[in-house]
Amino acid sequence: MSQKKQVNDLRTALELLESIPGQLIQTDIEVDPHAELSGVYRHVGAGGTVMRPTKEGPAMVFNKIKGFDHVRVAIGLLASRKRVGLLLDTDPKTLGFHLGNSLKNPIPPIVIDNKDAKCQEVVHYADDPGFNLKKLVPAPTNTEEDAGPYITLGMCYATDPENGDTDITIHRLCIQSKDEISMFFTPGARHLGVFREKAEAMGKPLPISISIGVDPAIEIAACFEPPTTPLGFNELQIAGALRNRPVELTNCLTINENCIAHAEYVIEGELLPNQTVREDQNTNTGKAMPEFPGYTGDAKEVQIIKVKAVTHRVNPIMQSCIGPSEEHVSMAGIPTEASIIQMIERAMPGRLQNVYAAPCGGGKYVVVIQFKKRMPSDEGRQRQAALLAFSAFSELKHVFLVDEDVDLFDMNDVMWAMTTRFQGNEDAIFIPGVRCHPLDPSSSPEYSSSIRDAGISCKAIFDCTVPYDQKQNFIRAKFMDIDKDKWAEFIK
Repeated sequence: MSQKKQVNDLRTALELLESIPGQLIQTDIEVDPHAELSGVYRHVGAGGTVMRPTKEGPAMVFNKIKGFDHVRVAIGLLASRKRVGLLLDTDPKTLGFHLGNSLKNPIPPIVIDNKDAKCQEVVHYADDPGFNLKKLVPAPTNTEEDAGPYITLGMCYATDPENGDTDITIHRLCIQSKDEISMFFTPGARHLGVFREKAEAMGKPLPISISIGVDPAIEIAACFEPPTTPLGFNELQIAGALRNRPVELTNCLTINENCIAHAEYVIEGELLPNQTVREDQNTNTGKAMPEFPGYTGDAKEVQIIKVKAVTHRVNPIMQSCIGPSEEHVSMAGIPTEASIIQMIERAMPGRLQNVYAAPCGGGKYVVVIQFKKRMPSDEGRQRQAALLAFSAFSELKHVFLVDEDVDLFDMNDVMWAMTTRFQGNEDAIFIPGVRCHPLDPSSSPEYSSSIRDAGISCKAIFDCTVPYDQKQNFIRAKFMDIDKDKWAEFIK
């Protein structure tokens, strides 16, 4: 496909979607960012693991936000695989391969002069009279029991205090006070966590910038994880490759760090050493916010960012995401697909057909691997491919293996394969006691006595492929192949 409008920031992304029927809607009805905004979008296009009723639908821009003047909120830009393909100018079915190619051909970011950085058109310093994050940043709450307003699509950028490596990741960020934001780190899973620990060991704060409202290519790239992108690899290089030009950064105004130059908002601050706060200190609900598995996460004892400044564009657009939505599936799942494709292709080239991180797993827990057995000696390699997938992405819990005649993007077809090509006592492989992800509520000692620590799971492979020597017994019914132009005539 050929993209008509060049995308380099959030605004040009919205312009592209506006030019394509059915991909973007706007409303001038005032909406309350506290629970109502997410409640509305749940019905319009959230999808994912959001409680039903929900559906896949267009992205949405709310032009009037209660309590805020001259700001808008955009949501759901990536809440559709088709829309991600449009925004990245590629076939939605081959997004994993497309991201993998970008990973192989990285383009490092560059730093531009502050005067050319749109993110600093308006500046608010923390020591200005009346400075208040809750009045400056229209961060929504997803539900009425959330710990507070959450910045769900903040691109967190920091530098290793020992060697100067840089990295960008997305974290759970809750606005706690007029100049403080809490930051949740999944234990042992994020590079910025290593940077913070190093700074803390030195007794120093870690400068950090949070860029909100950016080119969707940056949001996708930021979700790559080890071992595909090891410690010290800045994922902005992948975003640069996706656009075939470097991501532009600029110097922050109050801290020694960079930020994304064309972001809608930038929050500058420091992660304080040896200081934490209870995430729900303002609500006492015991809850944080809805997370990708479809449940509301428990409030934690979390790190604190002391904010130094907020900068933004004139008439800025806040960007938000519903945690369990299809948007998370796209951001987490497509890099997962790319990582698994690369791992399997290196080990056994030519047999893997495709990989799909299914919405039921939030982009992290479940993948479908389409595998082609070309000869008798390929029998069993499909299960080796599943083991490689677990190595490529440690948070993966379940792998479904299907043949080349199954549409891996259609979970009904996957379940058909499981029904007619799977016997539980023969084709289910269980690997107990393996580290997975702490947000799975079944991965806890309370759920099962065999689980020794939160976040440990029994990983499983469901081999729904036909044994090579039985293929002749599993040929699908063959229908006449009629061109779309011809069959479409019958329904005009």
